[in-house]
Amino acid sequence: MDNKNNLVELLDIMAALRNPDTGCPWDIKQNFASIAPYTLEEAYEVIEAIEQNDMLNLREELGDLLLQVVYHARIAEELGHFDFHDVAQTISQKMIRRHPHVFGSEEERQNGARPGFWERIKADEKQEKVRKYNNEENEENKSDPKVSLLDDVPAAMPALMRAVKLQKRAAKVGFDWPDLAQVFAKMREELTELEVALSEANQKQTEDKHHIEEEFGDLLFVMANVARHLTIEPETALRGANAKFTSRFHYIEQRLAEMGKTPEQSSLIEMDALWDEAKAKEKPISSTEDTGFIENSFRVKD
Repeated sequence: MDNKNNLVELLDIMAALRNPDTGCPWDIKQNFASIAPYTLEEAYEVIEAIEQNDMLNLREELGDLLLQVVYHARIAEELGHFDFHDVAQTISQKMIRRHPHVFGSEEERQNGARPGFWERIKADEKQEKVRKYNNEENEENKSDPKVSLLDDVPAAMPALMRAVKLQKRAAKVGFDWPDLAQVFAKMREELTELEVALSEANQKQTEDKHHIEEEFGDLLFVMANVARHLTIEPETALRGANAKFTSRFHYIEQRLAEMGKTPEQSSLIEMDALWDEAKAKEKPISSTEDTGFIENSFRVKD
């Protein structure tokens, strides 16, 4: 098969899978909502392959992600909305529109990528969406156009990523802490409010889950703000922490197995000592570093 025809073949395969008479029963019954979780999963698997620098796996995972695009486009075509070619055309036009310094007129190419051009182009696109919303899609409710800066931040986006995105949007119009010190102060304030909520629940001998969850959410939101001010991607940082935890816990399991024991047969003190061993093997512990998972993560009381 000619490489140029591979995409055509993939589109034909999807059409065959969705054929109501001869297709696959599982594929036929799927819809946008049922496929969406797989789309998100495949995107994460692409990221994992990149982080592991596994090019063979990355090729496969990118194919799986492409299949998701083809799948959604096929469902949309069957419903009479658009097809894969419309999707490709739309993104092609967007990339050309957003890169006038590459695809524009002679003058635009000479001007280059001037500061703020990307934001101006996106603002124009947003206004165009508002006009379409009012003129075509909102005939019955023109008094309620989508004009908020935050409207097009997807609600289905992972919450930590969405928090940063929302904060960035608000910061563009000056709604932001002026320096990191004030963000840290807000972080401490939210931590105190969470502690107070827990204390009040203990005093009343009731567990106000909603209030505690709300305060915990506020703390996570401000932590996302800390990451933004430090120009750190919180999802990446948390994935790194997850990987570190996994590596150290695997070490604990391996060392216990060498002793003929399982984690269930061991005490927390034993496992914490092995945690320190795993940590020591990663890098030398300085006098200013923490010295135990228990003390720093659980804060065991005396």
